[in-house]
Amino acid sequence: MTTVHDFSARTIDGREQSLRDFDGKVLLVVNVASKCGFTPQYTGLEALQRKLGAQGFAVLGFPCDQFGHQEPGDEAEIAKFCSLTYDVSFPMFAKVEVNGDGAHPLYRHLKAEARGLLGTEGIKWNFTKFLVDRHGKVVRRYAPNDKPESLEKDIAALL
Repeated sequence: MTTVHDFSARTIDGREQSLRDFDGKVLLVVNVASKCGFTPQYTGLEALQRKLGAQGFAVLGFPCDQFGHQEPGDEAEIAKFCSLTYDVSFPMFAKVEVNGDGAHPLYRHLKAEARGLLGTEGIKWNFTKFLVDRHGKVVRRYAPNDKPESLEKDIAALL
C-alpha cells in the first residue's frame, strides 16, 4: 500500500527530500500561499509546530500558485516572507501544483486518499490541509477555512 512516505519533494532551498524522513511523525501537509486571505493561518500552523513538534508532529508547507496567483514569488522570496513575517520553523518545500496534469505526485496521492466535499478530489483553494498518521496513512482532509488551532484535538489523538 502506498503511503506519504513513498514520495519525495524538493525543499524550499532546492534539495530533494524523501518523505520517509518523516516516518514516525504525525504530519499536517498544507498548500500555502503568501498573498491569500488565509495566509494568517501561518501563525496557527507555527503554533501547532512549536507546541506539538517535540511529541513527533510536523507541519509540511507546500507553496502553490494555482489559486488567484497568490504565491507569485520564487522560493527565496517565499522563504524570506515565511521567516520574517511568521517566523516559520516547520519544513517548507518548493512550489508545487496541487491540481491538474502537473500536480505533484504527493498531492495526487493525498487527494485520492482523502476526498473533499461530496467526494471531489480537486483542491479548492490555498490552505487545504491533510492529516497523516505516523505510518504515512492519510487520515483526514480539512478545508481552507478550518483554522489550524481547531485541528489540535485530531492531531493529539494521533500522537
